[in-house]
Amino acid sequence: MPDRKVVFVVDDDPGTLRGVKRLLREHGYDCVLFPSARAFQDHEDFEEAFCVILDIDLNEESGIELRHRLRAAGFAIPVIYITASDSPVTRMAAIESGCIAYLTKPFSAKSLMEPIARASAGLA
Repeated sequence: MPDRKVVFVVDDDPGTLRGVKRLLREHGYDCVLFPSARAFQDHEDFEEAFCVILDIDLNEESGIELRHRLRAAGFAIPVIYITASDSPVTRMAAIESGCIAYLTKPFSAKSLMEPIARASAGLA
């Protein structure tokens, strides 16, 4: 797992996708961007990534529900949730789903890159 340098990023906000892509590239990671939950689910090779950055509030569904479906399908990968709509209920649901980080937008580069580095090293 540690030699894979690909991060999947799922967010319906094009600005967030561009910003996260730039940040990941600056730190030596490749990424595959998905503008929707459907685009992510339609992807065929989940084994190429070591981590997923997943927006909780996707237009058509919840990122947390997407995480549950992927896990039920046998896809267990470290997840970092990002959200602009923080609440105690959402935070608890995210943590219970097994995320390695829960970040509220806007978040610092350091707060995103620390869990990415742990996941890349196989420590998440």
